[in-house]
Amino acid sequence: MYSLNRITTTADCDVLLTWANKEKEDLAHKRYTEQRFTTTYSTASIEIEAVLQGVLTEIAAEENIIGVLPEGRQKEEHVKKKIRLEYKKFLLENRKESYGVVALLENELDLERLNKEIDEVDAFIAAITAHRNTL
Repeated sequence: MYSLNRITTTADCDVLLTWANKEKEDLAHKRYTEQRFTTTYSTASIEIEAVLQGVLTEIAAEENIIGVLPEGRQKEEHVKKKIRLEYKKFLLENRKESYGVVALLENELDLERLNKEIDEVDAFIAAITAHRNTL
């Protein structure tokens, strides 16, 4: 898998081990950050979806009210309220794209990639360490 036979000194092994351990620390830090994002996105996606469903229900109710009211001040107030709710819906849908289920799944994929990279760096460290012990 790795060209370990080309490494002929313990000093070269030490350099590679130092580099690999630094790489592992960097990846562990990235993983911690991604785990925090995943937790945040998970919570946010549930909250956004719940609020969005409430807004959609309110919009439907306002449409029903507007449909039965005669022209006048009260109908205008409900039309304005519906417009505000539609704007709120627009904002929530945009937040859903950024912090919703899709963003959560993207974060989970990033986290899994980092886990696999860390596993590979661990395997590299083990291989170099084993080779170093034979020198």
